[in-house]
Amino acid sequence: MNPAVPGSPASYPPDYVATPTAPVVVQAPAGAVVPAAAAATAAPPPQPVQDKELRIYGHSNLFYWWPVWAVGFLMATLTYLDGHVMAIVPQGTKVEQAQPAPGGKTQDVLVTPPGQSVPPASASNSDPSPHLRVAANNNYGVIFTATLLLVVMVTNFTLRGLSSVIAIAGFVITALLFAQLGWWDAILHFLGGLDVRINAGGYLAIAVPMFVIWVFSTFVYDHATYLIFSRGQVRIRAHVGDGEIAVDATGLVLEKKRDDLFRHWLIGLGSGDLHVKSGGPANLDFEMNNVLFVGTKLARIQNLIREKETSPQPSPA
Repeated sequence: MNPAVPGSPASYPPDYVATPTAPVVVQAPAGAVVPAAAAATAAPPPQPVQDKELRIYGHSNLFYWWPVWAVGFLMATLTYLDGHVMAIVPQGTKVEQAQPAPGGKTQDVLVTPPGQSVPPASASNSDPSPHLRVAANNNYGVIFTATLLLVVMVTNFTLRGLSSVIAIAGFVITALLFAQLGWWDAILHFLGGLDVRINAGGYLAIAVPMFVIWVFSTFVYDHATYLIFSRGQVRIRAHVGDGEIAVDATGLVLEKKRDDLFRHWLIGLGSGDLHVKSGGPANLDFEMNNVLFVGTKLARIQNLIREKETSPQPSPA
């Protein structure tokens, strides 16, 4: 052991060697209050990343036609998996039971009227046997037809605010009135007599071109017009083929129009219409329709146009 350490360094013996001591780490128990000095040295919490710019696109009414190609692909798949085919026969053809071979098993056969026959093979159809895929259930055709008519109605009739509420109330009242008068049975019986069938190729003949046109319109054509919001500035291209105009965000007015319940929420994925008006020499006044998720973007737009982008000034020498 080292000798006792004198009280002052001047009185240390010549052969005294100080023994280094290891630092002592004291861990605070769980729930203990950390001193203010220690809390000041803690890493600050991560700050949310702010938008530097936000690009807004409008869309044409063709965007709302996505249910047509989506239901078309679905019905084509279900029809193909149904496992039935359609035979094209002359009018008056009957289904009878016969034995194709003597002593064979009785089978159902198609008997055409006298003097007529099943359409023979041709250059475009080398196999006269039935091969067109069609579903045994006619509900697929009814669903596709109803979807098509609904989209046509929604994209051509605009009902905003109170009008959409009145329309919904009118549908409900009409349904209850028909039920009270007992008309639904007659209507459903009449609809049940309609046999709407489309083969798998028919669904695809509509769904595939519609999907290609929809993709081009949504991701190419509609991106030719836009609004780009940055801090204190807005860059605008209002029409296809126009140049880009930069305006000060100070005089910019954005008005979100009332929602069309059917178009914006039923099949529009929360879209909305914006009325854009700029001040200054540009004096632009136009509408950007069908902006997707417009509700979540408005707050971000307001933060960007409220701020003025500043650059650091060089400090004096």
